[in-house]
Amino acid sequence: MSQATKKTAGKSGKGSAAASKAAGGFSVEERAAMKARVQEMKAEARASRNREEGESAVLSAIARMKEPDRAMATRLHALVTAAAPALMPKTWYGMPAYTKDEKVVCFFKDAQKFGDRYATFGFNDKALLDDGAMWPVAFALRELTAAVEAKIAALVKKAAG
Repeated sequence: MSQATKKTAGKSGKGSAAASKAAGGFSVEERAAMKARVQEMKAEARASRNREEGESAVLSAIARMKEPDRAMATRLHALVTAAAPALMPKTWYGMPAYTKDEKVVCFFKDAQKFGDRYATFGFNDKALLDDGAMWPVAFALRELTAAVEAKIAALVKKAAG
């Protein structure tokens, strides 16, 4: 570890995550996610993606995940596609995502992707979840219970319009 990396790791309080930061300020994982997004954008520019290609990309991304995130992502994929069949599956920064009018409505981020403590299921501004002056747009997931699945399905249905 270089002297600069040691200083960064010591000051950030994030330990191993900070140790993986490069001189440019991005971690190895962050650079990999950005590279994945550039490849996705190139694929989208070459030809509009159809449902089968998006489905294949999402299932491939899920297959690369480690357990228990893989099982959670598999179940979430089934929940999202059942609750809002009009949403188009695709990958977004290498993660499973679901779009409407080519804009991401919701996504799943596995915990291992960036060394997080929990997985995240989130919504972007295209999601129709407005509720007054403030509403949640991301949820930490440690496990999927029947109650959690029901809440996610209802939110996805509402988000899709």
